[in-house]
Amino acid sequence: MLSFFGAIVLLVTTPGPGVLSLAGVGAAFGFRAGLHYMTGLFIGNNLVGLAVVTGLAALILANPVIRTVLAIASAGYLFYMAIRIALAGSKVGFSAATRRPGIVDGVLLQLINPKAYVVSTSIFSGFVILPEALLAEVILKFLLFNVVWIPVHFVWLWAGSALQRLDLPPRVQRGINLIMAAALVGVVLLAGLSLLRG
Repeated sequence: MLSFFGAIVLLVTTPGPGVLSLAGVGAAFGFRAGLHYMTGLFIGNNLVGLAVVTGLAALILANPVIRTVLAIASAGYLFYMAIRIALAGSKVGFSAATRRPGIVDGVLLQLINPKAYVVSTSIFSGFVILPEALLAEVILKFLLFNVVWIPVHFVWLWAGSALQRLDLPPRVQRGINLIMAAALVGVVLLAGLSLLRG
């Protein structure tokens, strides 16, 4: 059980598209607006978990053509987000002129987020906790997963919104944007390769 919990902590705290975009939303639009987006990420993340647990994700991703099309579409969208962050100029996060992301945006991001599928697959199929009680095991895994997921995402949202209040020099803000965009691209590439090999 401790190794399972440790794996959740490592998988969830590693920066991915969800937390990086959440920090960007917090930085551009503030904490309250970020809560709406985070709610969408939460719903989407649990929908991905359900798709993995029920086998729907495996069924869809078993077809190499569908898997490739989804991987290319999700990578394209996430690269687009990385470009928006990188080109936000001297303001950390997304440009304030950008439409404020909400719940639907968060759900949709998670549904195409390759890291969400990799993490859910690792958590739900990589560890056996209660071999005699499958339903209880799935419920326990969802509970533990969310016990880690929620505070980690609150921290990222808080960090993004704190950047908004710091009034950092434009050069520093540009540097943060470039680092966030590069991290997003790196995570997308790693998760996408893993998904395509799966």
